[in-house]
Amino acid sequence: MKPAIVFSKGGFVSVPVVLGSRMNKIPVIIHESDTTPGLANKISIPFATKVCVTFPESMQHVQDQKAILTGLPIREGILNGKASKGYYLCDFHSQKPVILIMGGSLGSQVINQAVRDNLDRLLAQFQIVHICGNGNVSQDLSGKRGYKQFEYIFDELPDVMAMSDLVISRAGATSIYEFLLLEKPMLLIPLSLQASRGDQILNAKSFQKAGYADVLPEEELTSESLAERVETLYAKREAYKEAMSSRNETNAVETIVKLIETYS
Repeated sequence: MKPAIVFSKGGFVSVPVVLGSRMNKIPVIIHESDTTPGLANKISIPFATKVCVTFPESMQHVQDQKAILTGLPIREGILNGKASKGYYLCDFHSQKPVILIMGGSLGSQVINQAVRDNLDRLLAQFQIVHICGNGNVSQDLSGKRGYKQFEYIFDELPDVMAMSDLVISRAGATSIYEFLLLEKPMLLIPLSLQASRGDQILNAKSFQKAGYADVLPEEELTSESLAERVETLYAKREAYKEAMSSRNETNAVETIVKLIETYS
């Protein structure tokens, strides 16, 4: 049966599907998560009916008035976390603020090291839950009070997010939009140009400009700079929360579904 419409999120396998759809006069709607389109979407955009973008800055990268600012679809389960379950999982308490540290799906050696090199200073003011990646749990620190390490967190992640007061993270679009939805002040440490095409740097700059996050370039990351920026972020946390709570964004899922219904 011939499809009524194609919805594409990019990736190299999407390109022939988009091209084939155009040849068969099937409408195509694309969604781009990052500030600038990846290679697959760059190739596919000329053949799309509409292009949904996540960041306001992305509008300039899409020609012919195809771009629609939808934001990023976020899974509803993120909103259902229970802070009490997060405290129980980590053996924390609610009288001391919590930092959640995420270094991406594989963890980040440079972030892990910067945190651990100044751990005593950070623990004087915060409790820390550290998602450090496969094989990166430090056995020497496994019993340290107020510092809980995980290689990964799956089902309990919404609870840990609900418990957290601040976040230290890379700047992948999905993660930072989840933190935005939960109104968690962020210190973003995007992947450098040596390790990526620069999309995380642009994502982080967009959030910094909007007042949602502070940004610490990886080239400037040290144990000292990390601790200083975290302390400043916490001191100014209410301003970040205010910026996040006052944002004017559409419901991404509803907007995209309406587009699909309109053009199918």
